[in-house]
Amino acid sequence: MIGLRYTRSRSRNNFVSFISAISMIGIALGVASLIVVLSVMNGFQIELRERILGVVSHVQIRGYGEPIANWADVARRVESIASPVGMAPFTNIQGLLSKSDVVKGVMVRGIDPTLETKVSILGHKIIDGSLDSLQSGKFNIVLGVELAQRLQVGIGDKVLLMIPKGQTTPAGIIPRLKRFEVSGVFEAGMYDYDSGLALIALGDSQTLTRSLGLVDGLRLKLEDLFLAPNKSRLIAESLQVDNLLVTDWTQSHANFFRAVQIEKKVMFVILMLVVAVAAFNIVSTLVMAVADKRSDIAILRTLGASPKGIMVIFVLQGALIGFIGASVGVILGVLVAVNIDVIVPFMEAFLGVDLLSKDVYYISELPSELKLKDVVFTAFVSFVLSILATIYPSWRASKTRPAEALRYE
Repeated sequence: MIGLRYTRSRSRNNFVSFISAISMIGIALGVASLIVVLSVMNGFQIELRERILGVVSHVQIRGYGEPIANWADVARRVESIASPVGMAPFTNIQGLLSKSDVVKGVMVRGIDPTLETKVSILGHKIIDGSLDSLQSGKFNIVLGVELAQRLQVGIGDKVLLMIPKGQTTPAGIIPRLKRFEVSGVFEAGMYDYDSGLALIALGDSQTLTRSLGLVDGLRLKLEDLFLAPNKSRLIAESLQVDNLLVTDWTQSHANFFRAVQIEKKVMFVILMLVVAVAAFNIVSTLVMAVADKRSDIAILRTLGASPKGIMVIFVLQGALIGFIGASVGVILGVLVAVNIDVIVPFMEAFLGVDLLSKDVYYISELPSELKLKDVVFTAFVSFVLSILATIYPSWRASKTRPAEALRYE
């Protein structure tokens, strides 16, 4: 009761009340910032995983330095081992696309449109034209939206594809050239793919590279992407005699996800230091409160209050400051985290600045994924820090000697 009254009452020293309010505000802002940052980092992690794996694959099977000739047999064996949701053959060609005087280096992927939709999201990311237009013999091509804008082409325009696999002529070795017609444009949402990936029919790719019946590999999509390491290991053990290399997304793109995870941990530590600084402001608040209440403490001691009871009074006062600050911070942080998709566009429009430029960042929108465990853990750690900050000044209060405190009263 006394601890609650001390928290509510107006101190004779207004500076104590001011420091107390600053402590609450500091804890609230620190907790809110931490919740928002953790939510954004969670969102980035999920968004990166979905966008990257939407274009690449959960598991990929390739030959050791040579194409796969019997890919249909390999696909049947993999089907019996891993039971994937989808499986599709592919070829990769590095080349140059040109239109008029504009030339752009690209990765050209040969695909089967029917099977490709089972392993990637590109079929759902077509913003113009159709993925089904990629039929062998028609020499159509589907471009990323940034690539199409760079080449200044649209549906029906012709582009020239040059690949480094040369052919010998009386004039020497020259690169292979083929004119393709743009039949579609996709927007994957990641600048690297939108600006550097082009899709052609698998048959056209084999014709261009003179490797009919051969593919560079197989791409698999699993029902649970987190089973990819185990499934890839089973496939590798079964296909090891066929000189095939099996990799999964945790190997091929581990650096992206590891970087996000490390950054999330570092940001947690940094922002928790902000909370700690605000929490330890409670020390100065309580030290001054103890000095301000010395005569009150002495009277309580003479009335029979124990040192432990005096200590509890000031622990409760500091804990209440931390609890109020953490509670306000949680409410504020949750509100910002769940409305980040509205707040960021408003700030961009108000400031006239593009905060997440497409050509700089992998993701041009700020995602947010609020997790209950992050909110609970942040609030708990903040409250614990607040409790720890009360121990020393409360102990000092419990050591107050009534005779000395009341000597000059």
